[in-house]
Amino acid sequence: MNMKARISNAERFGRRIGLMWRGFVCRERQVAGWLVARGLSAGAATALLWGVKLAVLGVLLYAIFWLALLLVFAIMAGRAAEQILPADDFELQFPTLEELRQAPGYDPNLHNDISHEMYHDYD
Repeated sequence: MNMKARISNAERFGRRIGLMWRGFVCRERQVAGWLVARGLSAGAATALLWGVKLAVLGVLLYAIFWLALLLVFAIMAGRAAEQILPADDFELQFPTLEELRQAPGYDPNLHNDISHEMYHDYD
């Protein structure tokens, strides 16, 4: 019997996100240390890193804005198409028996046309 406790997918996902965050913070400290070693003050290195973070956030918000705008236009186009051709007015039009009889390749047995002279009941 396996006594090993199994973790859920949510916990596994949370751990992965936590490891990624910890790695990001570690790299950020390394970059800040590298900038300080190159002669930049600690405050300026922190400000520069915050500027980079804000720039990345701005690019992400810009991309999300255009995706949201595209979604709004798609929804509006769908609603406009629904108003042009409403689904309630759609009706199936079945051919009449006379139209079926005049169609090439008509077989009365396939359509259960018992009034046709070529109909055969194969019981």
